[in-house]
Amino acid sequence: MTTIDCRNLACPAPVITVKKALGEQAEVRVLLDDGAPRENVARFARNRGYQVCEERDGGGWVLTISAGTQAPQPAAGAVSGERVVLIASDRLGDGPEELGRLLMRNFIHTLLETSDLPARMLFLNSGVLLTTEGSDVLEALEKLGGMGVEILSCGLCLDFFKLKDKLKAGGTTNMLMIAESLLSSGQVIRL
Repeated sequence: MTTIDCRNLACPAPVITVKKALGEQAEVRVLLDDGAPRENVARFARNRGYQVCEERDGGGWVLTISAGTQAPQPAAGAVSGERVVLIASDRLGDGPEELGRLLMRNFIHTLLETSDLPARMLFLNSGVLLTTEGSDVLEALEKLGGMGVEILSCGLCLDFFKLKDKLKAGGTTNMLMIAESLLSSGQVIRL
Protein backbone atom coordinates (compact mmCIF):
# COMPACT_ATOMS: atom_id res chain seq x y z
CA MET A 1 0.00 0.00 0.00
CA THR A 2 1.31 3.43 -1.00
CA THR A 3 1.50 6.28 1.52
CA ILE A 4 0.76 9.76 0.16
CA ASP A 5 1.77 12.83 2.16
CA CYS A 6 -0.84 15.56 1.54
CA ARG A 7 0.01 17.61 4.60
CA ASN A 8 0.43 21.34 3.99
CA LEU A 9 -1.10 21.17 0.51
CA ALA A 10 -3.55 23.90 -0.47
CA CYS A 11 -7.09 23.07 -1.56
CA PRO A 12 -7.93 21.18 -3.78
CA ALA A 13 -4.51 19.47 -4.12
CA PRO A 14 -5.16 16.75 -1.47
CA VAL A 15 -8.33 15.54 -3.22
CA ILE A 16 -6.74 15.68 -6.69
CA THR A 17 -3.68 13.75 -5.44
CA VAL A 18 -5.86 11.07 -3.84
CA LYS A 19 -8.08 10.86 -6.93
CA LYS A 20 -5.03 10.18 -9.13
CA ALA A 21 -3.65 7.59 -6.70
CA LEU A 22 -6.97 5.73 -6.51
CA GLY A 23 -7.03 5.61 -10.30
CA GLU A 24 -3.81 3.57 -10.15
CA GLN A 25 -4.37 1.38 -7.08
CA ALA A 26 -7.19 0.00 -4.95
CA GLU A 27 -5.82 1.09 -1.56
CA VAL A 28 -3.86 4.12 -0.35
CA ARG A 29 -2.75 5.56 2.97
CA VAL A 30 -3.00 9.37 3.12
CA LEU A 31 -1.41 11.78 5.61
CA LEU A 32 -3.59 14.88 6.01
CA ASP A 33 -3.95 18.04 8.04
CA ASP A 34 -6.94 18.35 10.36
CA GLY A 35 -10.07 20.15 9.20
CA ALA A 36 -11.10 20.66 5.58
CA PRO A 37 -8.35 18.51 3.99
CA ARG A 38 -9.41 15.45 6.02
CA GLU A 39 -13.13 16.13 5.53
CA ASN A 40 -12.79 16.73 1.77
CA VAL A 41 -10.69 13.64 1.08
CA ALA A 42 -12.91 11.41 3.24
CA ARG A 43 -16.09 12.72 1.59
CA PHE A 44 -14.58 12.35 -1.88
CA ALA A 45 -13.64 8.71 -1.23
CA ARG A 46 -16.92 7.74 0.47
CA ASN A 47 -18.99 9.36 -2.30
CA ARG A 48 -17.22 7.05 -4.74
CA GLY A 49 -17.91 3.90 -2.73
CA TYR A 50 -14.53 3.52 -1.01
CA GLN A 51 -14.12 2.49 2.61
CA VAL A 52 -12.33 5.11 4.72
CA CYS A 53 -10.61 4.37 8.02
CA GLU A 54 -9.58 7.55 9.86
CA GLU A 55 -6.93 7.63 12.60
CA ARG A 56 -5.64 10.66 14.43
CA ASP A 57 -1.89 11.18 14.11
CA GLY A 58 -0.68 14.00 16.37
CA GLY A 59 -2.16 17.20 14.92
CA GLY A 60 -3.15 15.50 11.67
CA TRP A 61 -4.83 12.38 10.33
CA VAL A 62 -4.01 9.15 8.56
CA LEU A 63 -6.74 7.93 6.24
CA THR A 64 -6.64 4.43 4.81
CA ILE A 65 -8.80 4.35 1.71
CA SER A 66 -9.69 1.02 0.15
CA ALA A 67 -12.13 -0.41 -2.36
CA GLY A 68 -15.52 -0.72 -0.68
CA THR A 69 -18.34 -3.19 -1.04
CA GLN A 70 -20.60 -0.64 -2.75
CA ALA A 71 -20.32 0.17 -6.41
CA PRO A 72 -18.46 3.46 -6.88
CA GLN A 73 -20.62 6.48 -7.55
CA PRO A 74 -20.55 8.12 -10.98
CA ALA A 75 -17.58 10.39 -11.54
CA ALA A 76 -17.60 13.75 -13.24
CA GLY A 77 -19.03 13.53 -16.71
CA ALA A 78 -21.90 11.23 -15.79
CA VAL A 79 -24.98 13.39 -15.35
CA SER A 80 -26.73 12.52 -12.11
CA GLY A 81 -29.97 14.40 -12.67
CA GLU A 82 -29.60 16.08 -9.29
CA ARG A 83 -30.44 19.74 -8.84
CA VAL A 84 -27.63 21.84 -7.39
CA VAL A 85 -27.98 25.39 -6.09
CA LEU A 86 -24.81 27.49 -6.35
CA ILE A 87 -24.80 30.50 -4.02
CA ALA A 88 -21.89 32.82 -4.80
CA SER A 89 -22.99 35.83 -2.76
CA ASP A 90 -24.63 36.65 0.55
CA ARG A 91 -27.29 38.59 -1.34
CA LEU A 92 -29.59 38.01 -4.29
CA GLY A 93 -29.52 40.34 -7.28
CA ASP A 94 -27.58 43.48 -8.15
CA GLY A 95 -29.75 46.11 -6.47
CA PRO A 96 -29.28 47.73 -3.08
CA GLU A 97 -27.31 45.56 -0.59
CA GLU A 98 -30.06 45.63 2.04
CA LEU A 99 -32.68 44.46 -0.47
CA GLY A 100 -30.33 41.77 -1.82
CA ARG A 101 -29.76 40.36 1.67
CA LEU A 102 -33.50 40.39 2.38
CA LEU A 103 -34.20 38.57 -0.90
CA MET A 104 -31.54 35.91 -0.17
CA ARG A 105 -32.91 35.34 3.32
CA ASN A 106 -36.44 35.01 1.95
CA PHE A 107 -35.30 32.61 -0.78
CA ILE A 108 -33.56 30.28 1.69
CA HIS A 109 -36.51 30.34 4.11
CA THR A 110 -38.93 29.73 1.24
CA LEU A 111 -37.03 26.60 0.20
CA LEU A 112 -38.30 25.03 3.43
CA GLU A 113 -41.82 25.31 2.06
CA THR A 114 -41.12 23.66 -1.30
CA SER A 115 -41.54 19.97 -2.03
CA ASP A 116 -38.84 19.79 -4.71
CA LEU A 117 -35.60 20.45 -2.81
CA PRO A 118 -32.14 20.54 -4.37
CA ALA A 119 -29.78 17.66 -3.64
CA ARG A 120 -27.02 20.09 -2.70
CA MET A 121 -26.36 23.75 -2.00
CA LEU A 122 -22.83 24.98 -2.70
CA PHE A 123 -21.68 28.23 -1.08
CA LEU A 124 -18.65 30.10 -2.36
CA ASN A 125 -17.20 33.60 -2.41
CA SER A 126 -19.26 35.80 -0.03
CA GLY A 127 -21.99 33.15 -0.09
CA VAL A 128 -20.05 31.39 2.71
CA LEU A 129 -21.09 34.24 4.99
CA LEU A 130 -24.55 32.64 5.01
CA THR A 131 -23.24 29.39 6.54
CA THR A 132 -21.15 30.93 9.31
CA GLU A 133 -21.69 32.31 12.79
CA GLY A 134 -23.90 35.40 12.81
CA SER A 135 -25.88 34.52 9.68
CA ASP A 136 -29.64 34.99 9.97
CA VAL A 137 -30.33 31.92 7.81
CA LEU A 138 -28.44 29.32 9.88
CA GLU A 139 -31.58 27.76 11.32
CA ALA A 140 -33.13 27.44 7.86
CA LEU A 141 -29.95 25.89 6.45
CA GLU A 142 -29.77 23.42 9.33
CA LYS A 143 -33.41 22.43 8.67
CA LEU A 144 -32.65 21.99 4.96
CA GLY A 145 -29.70 19.79 5.92
CA GLY A 146 -32.06 17.73 8.09
CA MET A 147 -34.36 17.37 5.09
CA GLY A 148 -31.54 15.78 3.07
CA VAL A 149 -30.04 18.81 1.31
CA GLU A 150 -26.25 18.66 1.40
CA ILE A 151 -24.90 22.06 2.52
CA LEU A 152 -21.27 22.66 1.51
CA SER A 153 -19.06 25.74 1.79
CA CYS A 154 -15.83 26.37 -0.13
CA GLY A 155 -12.92 25.87 2.27
CA LEU A 156 -10.71 28.33 0.39
CA CYS A 157 -13.44 30.99 0.68
CA LEU A 158 -13.85 30.33 4.41
CA ASP A 159 -10.07 30.71 4.79
CA PHE A 160 -10.08 33.94 2.78
CA PHE A 161 -12.71 35.50 5.07
CA LYS A 162 -10.98 33.94 8.14
CA LEU A 163 -14.21 32.09 8.98
CA LYS A 164 -13.19 28.43 8.87
CA ASP A 165 -13.68 28.04 12.63
CA LYS A 166 -17.02 29.89 12.43
CA LEU A 167 -18.75 27.46 10.03
CA LYS A 168 -22.11 26.53 11.57
CA ALA A 169 -24.19 24.97 8.78
CA GLY A 170 -23.04 22.01 6.71
CA GLY A 171 -19.47 21.09 5.90
CA THR A 172 -16.56 22.26 3.81
CA THR A 173 -15.67 21.33 0.27
CA ASN A 174 -13.09 22.22 -2.36
CA MET A 175 -13.03 23.40 -5.96
CA LEU A 176 -12.57 19.94 -7.46
CA MET A 177 -15.68 18.65 -5.71
CA ILE A 178 -17.58 21.83 -6.62
CA ALA A 179 -16.58 21.47 -10.28
CA GLU A 180 -17.51 17.78 -10.38
CA SER A 181 -20.84 18.47 -8.70
CA LEU A 182 -21.71 21.23 -11.14
CA LEU A 183 -20.60 19.29 -14.20
CA SER A 184 -22.39 16.08 -13.24
CA SER A 185 -25.67 17.60 -12.08
CA GLY A 186 -28.82 17.58 -14.15
CA GLN A 187 -29.59 21.19 -13.28
CA VAL A 188 -27.55 24.02 -11.73
CA ILE A 189 -29.30 27.06 -10.31
CA ARG A 190 -26.93 29.96 -9.67
CA LEU A 191 -27.89 32.72 -7.27
